[in-house]
Amino acid sequence: MSTFTVSMDKIIKDFSLEILYLPEEAEKILVSSADVNRPGLLLSGYREYFDNQRIQLLGTAEISYLGSLSRIERTESLDYLFSEKPPAVIITRNLPVTPDFVDYARRYEVPLMRTAEATSSFMSGLISLLNVELAPRITRHGVLVEVYGEGMLILGESGVGKSETAIELVKRGHRLIADDAVEIRRVSNRTLVGSAPENIRHFVELRGIGIINARRIFGMGSVKVTEKIDMVIQLEQWDSKKVYDRMGMENETITILGNKVPCITIPVKPGRNLAIILEVASMNNRQKKMGYNAATELLEKLGMASDGSGAGAEWGMY
Repeated sequence: MSTFTVSMDKIIKDFSLEILYLPEEAEKILVSSADVNRPGLLLSGYREYFDNQRIQLLGTAEISYLGSLSRIERTESLDYLFSEKPPAVIITRNLPVTPDFVDYARRYEVPLMRTAEATSSFMSGLISLLNVELAPRITRHGVLVEVYGEGMLILGESGVGKSETAIELVKRGHRLIADDAVEIRRVSNRTLVGSAPENIRHFVELRGIGIINARRIFGMGSVKVTEKIDMVIQLEQWDSKKVYDRMGMENETITILGNKVPCITIPVKPGRNLAIILEVASMNNRQKKMGYNAATELLEKLGMASDGSGAGAEWGMY
């Protein structure tokens, strides 16, 4: 799997960091680890398992501890921290920086910065940014829309009607994230986030019309930059020989980057209003996440088995 990086320039701009020392241009300094560390143990002398690929944060506890050391002990601690050459050392809460910090940063060419934010809140925001920017990712041919707050990834062969359905959904008040190419990032073991490549963002291809800019035609409220992927819709041409799910008892999933996402296969044929169907699918998916399944309730009212065994066959008798 490819290794991704994020430039120090983006981190500095996103968090408005005060630059105390940079060995070179921030755009050239790259961070490859999504983990962040507070080096309290390292400063106290325990130097096993130290990961020098992580950005190091110094808060009130670390700065106070360094202030309690003798000159020799402080020198040893700072020398070891900066000699490991972490991607950056960031001091939080606008704590005062003594000249020796800058001296060691220059000696070992380690970026040194400062923020006014509290250590915990800054760490949380930094980890969130790094998780997104460094997340494993793939690009899938499809469309990503937000429907009633649910991120819906629409897949299917070319010409099946993905873009047309997306435009109809946008006209009905929903939002477009990506058309044709969807960049999917795995930001956690449970979450996938989708976006469009920047160079084609908000553009849609409609056969017979050509390329349109959804943001300019439908307004800023019709588009969004990123969205969590809550479900996958697989569109396919109607096959009269295939048996499609009529009950919704089975919870099908599709695996993307190791994460399982609820998946629904919807057959396409003339006369079906796909936009309305996808709106209902979105609301139904939200209900299922909240613990309600209409098919289960109906079977219970009819006194039929709700474990999925034979339910479809019995339902076909009505």
